[in-house]
Amino acid sequence: GAKRFSNYFWAGVVTAGSTGFLLTGASAYLHHNLVFFLDASEIKFFPQGLVMSFYGVAGALLSTYLWLTITWDVGAGYNEFNKDEGIMRIFRYGFPGKNRRINLVSDLADVQAVRVEISEGVNPRRVVYVRCKGKRDIPLTRIGQPLTLAEVESRAA
Repeated sequence: GAKRFSNYFWAGVVTAGSTGFLLTGASAYLHHNLVFFLDASEIKFFPQGLVMSFYGVAGALLSTYLWLTITWDVGAGYNEFNKDEGIMRIFRYGFPGKNRRINLVSDLADVQAVRVEISEGVNPRRVVYVRCKGKRDIPLTRIGQPLTLAEVESRAA
């Protein structure tokens, strides 16, 4: 899901940055330093203060999106392979609305292939996909730190 350390880190960085830009833009507009450690006395509101305010609003919108994604835990879910009932269930949470809960259910007999994608380099990827009849490839591994080759092999089995 979205509740990973990297998401918390970037949401915090964007929030702090956008707050700084907004405070600097407001300080330039008011001709008064709103925060003691930010000296905006030499910044004119037009055009520098206005641009900083714009970046602050854009950053605030982005940080709101990031914090809501973390709060709603978008992408969290589970994979279930029930041999007794003969079904495969892939459940994920999405954004609020009509399709908040994504629940893909398929017969195990409809599973055509299991594919493992491994790419090394600067941005390594190790993903296990399952393909069912009449459907596209569905990723089964979570996003984040790449799995070791032994973990990929055991999950694909």
